[in-house]
Amino acid sequence: MTTTAEFHLTDADRASLPTPEEVAHYREHGWYLSRKLFTDEELDTLQAATERYYAGERDRELPVRPPRLAAWEPSHGPVQRHNDYVHYESDAIGAILRKPLVGAVAALLAGAEEIRIFQSTLILKPPVPGEPSNRVPWHFDKHYWQTSASENMLTAFIPFHDCREENGTITMVDGSHLWKELPSGEDSTRHFADRDNGELDAILDANAAHNGAEVVKIPMLIPRGHMSFHHCRTYHGSGPNLAGFPRRAVSLHLQDGANEYRRHEKADGGPVVYNHDVLVRRTADDRPDYADPAYCPTTWRGDLTTWRGAR
Repeated sequence: MTTTAEFHLTDADRASLPTPEEVAHYREHGWYLSRKLFTDEELDTLQAATERYYAGERDRELPVRPPRLAAWEPSHGPVQRHNDYVHYESDAIGAILRKPLVGAVAALLAGAEEIRIFQSTLILKPPVPGEPSNRVPWHFDKHYWQTSASENMLTAFIPFHDCREENGTITMVDGSHLWKELPSGEDSTRHFADRDNGELDAILDANAAHNGAEVVKIPMLIPRGHMSFHHCRTYHGSGPNLAGFPRRAVSLHLQDGANEYRRHEKADGGPVVYNHDVLVRRTADDRPDYADPAYCPTTWRGDLTTWRGAR
């Protein structure tokens, strides 16, 4: 079990935390571009570990296969690769993704004293401009996390290299995390990879119109070692990779310490199921435990108020 003493920030780390003004910007706009949080050496180590992962190296495998698991393998060909639970299956990948500084940044943005990993997805977007899977349509993460009680969850997008529009960087819809959903409930973007891009475009436009808002798209221009963070209700997507090399990244989904499982029902009355629900341990009242350290390790715990504005 990780102890509080293990969550340590150096003076150099302190200079990399968001300022109060930047936290306020995140709360207003739904996204944040960080300072450099990973060294070049850490990213070299991370990329080497992911190459071994793609070659089949695992420190452990999931005991059961969840129903909606993203698990690219070579037989799938040159499509966009998505592999979930890489922080669980690879010790080398997990050790880097659990860096306390990343958790501390997330804690300030979310206004929390504890941050846990919720999910991690390894992504490779091949340099194939016409590959349909390379375009990620508009969606927001909370639609996947309907069984999570928290409204403060967030995602860190961690590219292994400079990430620009040319290679299909992640793009945010500014301020969309503040929008109210359509009363009909027809704006869910769950399972976007299985759906027509035009349908997701129409949902975004309808949601903006319902809120009297303009769709303002902000491409995240991310230097190597930096990353973007976005709120769980921020619409985002990405375009094709027009560069001559793969776009490599990890999408690191994070939960605040207050998050827990809550039952959520589909339109037919059946329960929504997240992949964790067949993997994590059970709570005393027999619910999936989203604090299970095997799958949802803590990456930050502590009061950061003393760090605010201390530059």
